[in-house]
Amino acid sequence: MTDALWYFGRGTGLVSLVLLSVVVALGVGARSGRTAFGLPRFAVNLLHRNAALLAVVFLAGHVLSLYFDPYAQLRFFDLFVPFGGAYRPFWLGLGTVGLDLIVALVVTSLLRRRLGARAWRAVHWLAYLCWPVAVLHGLQTGSDGGTWWLRTVTAACAALVIAAVVWRLTPAFARFPGRAPRRQPRSASRRELQEIR
Repeated sequence: MTDALWYFGRGTGLVSLVLLSVVVALGVGARSGRTAFGLPRFAVNLLHRNAALLAVVFLAGHVLSLYFDPYAQLRFFDLFVPFGGAYRPFWLGLGTVGLDLIVALVVTSLLRRRLGARAWRAVHWLAYLCWPVAVLHGLQTGSDGGTWWLRTVTAACAALVIAAVVWRLTPAFARFPGRAPRRQPRSASRRELQEIR
């Protein structure tokens, strides 16, 4: 059973990283006034929300499986308070920081109507911080950190997020769709007014 928990914990952690990368890229795309990824804005927002929920489910599986795995030696305290673990405390602590940030994002998203858009948006920017924390945690904590396949998946995730951020910083990224300037109604000439009378 211990091996199953260990493999499940590693697998769900990797899937969480991939989904978090997709969530960040879709979040950037949802802020554009242009259609992102060839999809209408509502579809990008829907994918962003659903991928985020799925990432949270896999993250919960990652944390719970490693908590119950005797090899990981996690205490309940280590799940929420960073940098106190017995195994690689700094890198494990980054994972705890990422979990705490995700919990803050979920709670504020559930309370979005009560918090208001400005407060929710301020907390939601933490998603950008979650991503590098998750990458570093995954590369340095797990036993697979030096393997070619984990580095390849991590590099693909990094390429996706970096491409989205670079697009966000370019002039091609329009925050809101451009609107055609309003045409002023031309005033009727004196001759036209005389014809009307």
